[in-house]
Amino acid sequence: MSRKQLDRILLAVVALAAFGLPLVVTSPTYLQILILLFFYAYLTTAWNLVGGFAGVLPLGHSVFVGIGAYTSSILTLQYGVSPWIGMLVGGAIAAVIGVIIGLPTFRMRGAYFCLCTIAFAEGIRVMVENIDTLGPLKINGPRGLLVPLLKDPTFWDYQFMSKLPYYYIILVLLILVLAFTWFVSRSKIGYYLAAGGEEPDAAAALGINVANYKLFAMALSCFLTALAGTFYAQLMLYFYPKGLMGLDLSFEIAFIALIGGRGTIAGPVIGALLLRPLNEFTRIYLSDMLPGLHLVIFGLILILVMIYLPKGLTAPLAALYDRLARKITGQGAAK
Repeated sequence: MSRKQLDRILLAVVALAAFGLPLVVTSPTYLQILILLFFYAYLTTAWNLVGGFAGVLPLGHSVFVGIGAYTSSILTLQYGVSPWIGMLVGGAIAAVIGVIIGLPTFRMRGAYFCLCTIAFAEGIRVMVENIDTLGPLKINGPRGLLVPLLKDPTFWDYQFMSKLPYYYIILVLLILVLAFTWFVSRSKIGYYLAAGGEEPDAAAALGINVANYKLFAMALSCFLTALAGTFYAQLMLYFYPKGLMGLDLSFEIAFIALIGGRGTIAGPVIGALLLRPLNEFTRIYLSDMLPGLHLVIFGLILILVMIYLPKGLTAPLAALYDRLARKITGQGAAK
């Protein structure tokens, strides 16, 4: 057995296990937990396109989740447009806004870029929070939007009477964004992004337009992030600016990527699967002792990982898998 065959078998087993999991986990509560795990893995993978491969650290991606949720919900509530179409419209709007934000900020480096993305995101959130109507559009300010639950929803309505369809929708979205990330990472664009992220001056000297490729990655990342916003709106049926577009979500997305393994394919998924349960546990059982304690624990984990595992949790897991793969395929014995 070759290494490629082993990799394909492992991927097939993981995919079959993910698709078959609802046969074992039938409780709506546990299905909801799994849905949110995949939701955060999807968000972090979308963020990773620009935050990992492009070598920058945007900290305002929650605003694009909000753009996706608001766009599709407003189009549905006021104009009867299917959320599936509104999802694509929201993605396009998010991509345009992402490029507008990236044009001035990608000229900055380090902490200046992070602060600018925070400022842009907070500015948009505050604006949405203080606007009841924008022309003919009803935004409802801090009250947020309530998506009415239909009595007999169809697939076109993006509403379902059980959690199972939501589970498979977010699972398929996660698989697609992982496959797309894998394709980008092995394409010319991925190599240019990596070069521009690690050595921007050297990449520019070789004729690579670093800023343009980063803008392209930003547009893709924002588009994909907004799709998740529509999914969240249809899953929860209610959202408001501070809860969906606040900095807490932006920071959590970045933390998951950094701890799991920024700039890797599996890092966002591993980070989400390990950290989201920890986050919920600390939020439920420890938040009464000290509000915000779960964020402190996240910060401590991030510090420890950055000190001892600067490439994230994916690095030691990948090394362990390599050793096991060599034993299974017999390559270790041959050497």
